[in-house]
Amino acid sequence: MIRVAVSPAAIDVAAELAELERDGAVASFTGLVRGDDGVATLELEHYPGATEAALERLAAAASARWSLTAATIVHRVGAMAPGERIVFVGTCAPHRGAALEACAYLIDRLKTDAPFWKRETVNGAARWVEARAGDGEAAARWE
Repeated sequence: MIRVAVSPAAIDVAAELAELERDGAVASFTGLVRGDDGVATLELEHYPGATEAALERLAAAASARWSLTAATIVHRVGAMAPGERIVFVGTCAPHRGAALEACAYLIDRLKTDAPFWKRETVNGAARWVEARAGDGEAAARWE
C-alpha cells in the first residue's frame, strides 16, 4: 500500500503510524519547521498534481527496491510556524533494515525530487529558500 498526501492540514503522526503497522518493522521520519535565523513563518507552495505524482514515484521506487508492505508520505503546504510538523515519511517492511533504509531514501530523495518551493519570513521580510548543497549529496548516495 502506498499513500501520498499533500495538504495544509496538520499531520497526525499517531494515525499515520497506525495505518503503517502491518508486519515486521515500521520506520518513520517526522520533519519540523525550523526557527533558524529568526524564521517566524515558513510557507510552502507546490505544483498540484505534479507534486503528488513525484511523491508516488518515489514511494513506488522504494517499495520495489526494499520490498515494502507499505509506504506513506504526507507533506504539508501553506503557512507554518516553527515547531509545526511539515513532513511525515513512514515505511513498513518484513525486516527493520529494509524499513529504515527505505525511510532514509524517501526523505533524502524527497528533498531533491519533489516540486516544493519554500519562502521564509524573518522580521517581516520574506525570502525564498535555496536548496542546500547537502540535499543533493544525500540524494545521490542512493543512485
